[in-house]
Amino acid sequence: MRTTQLLAIGVISLLLAACASSNSGSVYSRDEARKVQTIRTGVVESVRQVKLEGTKSPVGTVAGGAVGGIAGSSVGGGRGSAITAIIGAIAGGLLGSAAEEGFTRKDGVEITVKLDGGNMVAVVQEADDLFKAGERVRLVESGGTTRVSH
Repeated sequence: MRTTQLLAIGVISLLLAACASSNSGSVYSRDEARKVQTIRTGVVESVRQVKLEGTKSPVGTVAGGAVGGIAGSSVGGGRGSAITAIIGAIAGGLLGSAAEEGFTRKDGVEITVKLDGGNMVAVVQEADDLFKAGERVRLVESGGTTRVSH
């Protein structure tokens, strides 16, 4: 039984990792390819560390519920086994949902830029590139998405 639980946890972890999308300034979606993008330039005014919340898909809840239900059904016998399976499924679903959000949470940065025209904007993206105050940057805009790059 212990091997089955460990295997189920491993599968859940892989599914959660596959659900994570990227908010990196260097990652483009397939739909963004071959589309015109607008470029604006400016100077970084400030950079602030932030957290990007994780995904909240049904995968974590369903997988956690399945594991909890299986684990709960192995406790007790007869009618007690059914009750513990239900309790296990509910608790597993809640834990699976929380685990998914935690596993897919990422570090981010809020980059405040003074544009060459004088306006100020802030862009939040994954913290996979280092930006410093006073540095010249480009803002790449396409379809409502803006990213800051060097």
